[in-house]
Amino acid sequence: MPTIDSENLTLEAAQALLKQFTCVDRASAPTTLDPVLVRQSLLLVAAHSDYQILGICADTLEQAATALKTYLTALGYEITPEIPPLEGVVYVKFNPKRDRCHVAPYDGVHRGMLVSCQSAYDGDVNETFGHLPLDLFM
Repeated sequence: MPTIDSENLTLEAAQALLKQFTCVDRASAPTTLDPVLVRQSLLLVAAHSDYQILGICADTLEQAATALKTYLTALGYEITPEIPPLEGVVYVKFNPKRDRCHVAPYDGVHRGMLVSCQSAYDGDVNETFGHLPLDLFM
């Protein structure tokens, strides 16, 4: 992959950068990527979609709630979802368009944020990116 920086970040380059996080666990997550560039890439692809559905795989509900709040704020949502309580490792899914939050136990190895970009038009982004770092916007 060619070197990407914020000055030459295209939609295609942003998508390629974010695809590096697809289905990686913590041990194999890309660690050499500039977090600023990852944030810019996510914000760029999100701007080319109508809305995003967020999924969080986290060790605790508190960790998931914090990540959800920071991602929602970064993506421009002014909403604070009610997250049903659950102990242990969790998967949280939030659809801001419907203001619906689902929580379930999670026994997988992956941890991180899944951002599913939803678009009504073929030319915009309809793709899921992640597992992105939970603390990307902290």
